[in-house]
Amino acid sequence: MWWRNSRVALGHAFRLSVVFGLAGLCAACFQPLYATKSITGEKSVGAALAQIQIERIPAPNGTPESRIAVEIQNQLDFELTGGGGMISPTHKLSVRFNAGRNSIITDITTGRVESEITGIDTTFTLSDLSTGKVVMTGRTFSRVSSDYPGQQQRFARVRARLDAEDRAAKVIAENIRTRLASYFVAGT
Repeated sequence: MWWRNSRVALGHAFRLSVVFGLAGLCAACFQPLYATKSITGEKSVGAALAQIQIERIPAPNGTPESRIAVEIQNQLDFELTGGGGMISPTHKLSVRFNAGRNSIITDITTGRVESEITGIDTTFTLSDLSTGKVVMTGRTFSRVSSDYPGQQQRFARVRARLDAEDRAAKVIAENIRTRLASYFVAGT
């Protein structure tokens, strides 16, 4: 039965060689998002993202939406520049959003919400500053759930709601960054 084990070992070795061969061919296709140099010698994706100027996200002052707008703006700033600050801008990003909440579980005796979903729907446009032409538009969304501990802990309920909004804003910023990176790499 030794021949049976040797055939299995040869089959595994062949499969591994095929996988490593394909990985070697695809290695030139991969471009790290935050690399300082690109494979082709052109401007890296991270540098292109750092050249995007983010317009102020409109929301009425003093409302919960204004807090969400600031959080999305801050998350986008960090996602696009990594906290390093913007380089001379070449593109402008405009973001519009709608936020909402839906209760999932409501206590039937007190009528208080015990669990809810916070949702943010976003549309964004990327414009070239030199021509003023819109080069990309997109939509993204985020849905985040939150649970409220106990019936009498109202400050914990407020903090849970704020944390859910912050997590949803982070997901929105990550989605927009990924779409923008795709545009700068593939032009789509």
